[in-house]
Amino acid sequence: MQNWLLPEYIQDMLPDEAWRVEKMRAQVLDLLRKSGYQLVAPPMLEYAESLLIAGSDDMDLRTFKLVDQLSGRTLALRADITPQVARIDAHLLNRQGVARLCYAGSVLHTQPAGLNRTRELLQIGAELYGHAGIESDLEIQQLMLQALSLLGVRDVHFDLGHVGVFRALVKYARIDGNLESELFSALQNKDSTALQALVAGLDEVSRRAMLVLPTLYGASEDVLLRARKLLPELPEVSAALADLAVVAARLPLSVSSSGIDLADLRGYHYHSGMVFAAYHSGSHDAIALGGRYDDLGKSFGRARAATGFSMDLRQLYRLLTPLAGQPGIRAPYSDDVTLSALVEKLRAQGEMVVVNLPGSVDFPVELQCDRSLVLREGVWQIEAIDNY
Repeated sequence: MQNWLLPEYIQDMLPDEAWRVEKMRAQVLDLLRKSGYQLVAPPMLEYAESLLIAGSDDMDLRTFKLVDQLSGRTLALRADITPQVARIDAHLLNRQGVARLCYAGSVLHTQPAGLNRTRELLQIGAELYGHAGIESDLEIQQLMLQALSLLGVRDVHFDLGHVGVFRALVKYARIDGNLESELFSALQNKDSTALQALVAGLDEVSRRAMLVLPTLYGASEDVLLRARKLLPELPEVSAALADLAVVAARLPLSVSSSGIDLADLRGYHYHSGMVFAAYHSGSHDAIALGGRYDDLGKSFGRARAATGFSMDLRQLYRLLTPLAGQPGIRAPYSDDVTLSALVEKLRAQGEMVVVNLPGSVDFPVELQCDRSLVLREGVWQIEAIDNY
């Protein structure tokens, strides 16, 4: 077996990508820091029950598990950082007021998250705890869109949904857990035939509402208008539609198009209210997503209102135009204190200066240097390298 091969959908990051992604991470974290978000860094490995608190079969299937040699308990490699941040807010920080937390780190999936995706994502995101109002949803959504704009991602389509609509219909119709799961799957797969069979035993109002739900997608104003006419007048439905109208009216100019999809139940077992996602023509999958998850901290003994977003920097990197690297300056190996002082000065100014080690073969292109420090009449000068 060739021991240099990597597992399927696992890739190295070579210098161009690694440096660019590191810069992207610093840019987003700096944006979040300036907005009052505090950085946390949870471990890659935890007890499995801590990472699978959402009760989602999907989360369970995409999580790597192993046995702890010390305790004998099952450990898991995180597939999502959000549950860890919820644990930190609920159990470690235990703050009484609003908490704004952010993070950046690798997550691992047993299966690729989408077409041409890696199983090792570099997830970055922000979470806001302790505020249940629409204002915190707006803050998180606008931060996500600002981050995409800051990174240079243009022509973003923004999709909105609200799992509260489906939850309200399930509650109104007194649907049991098994039927709820089947309805969820049918709606996610846009399977109208299966949906019709599943709702056959419901009352007429509930049946009509479930059947119309997959048609409620498209331009925000149109969807909201049709939803108010076609869905039953339940308090939870009215509140969800009102919140969606507020957000749709306040999207920033960086969004090129937007829409609402009331049958999009992404993260249904995870989220509790409004959900949202950003899309780009260069990707088959959402490039950033998030939503409200007020009950997530319950598993850690403290449920708090919460909303957040996350994105994969490795996915975003592939959408960006490659940057031409700034070539550096080659310096000879020397004990000359004047040269050493000049090298340090140039580096302090932001220049890359590479010392050419004695006996090494000189490949300026591999060193990424288009200039060289040369001693002319006792003075070190910077000269262009011919044929770079």
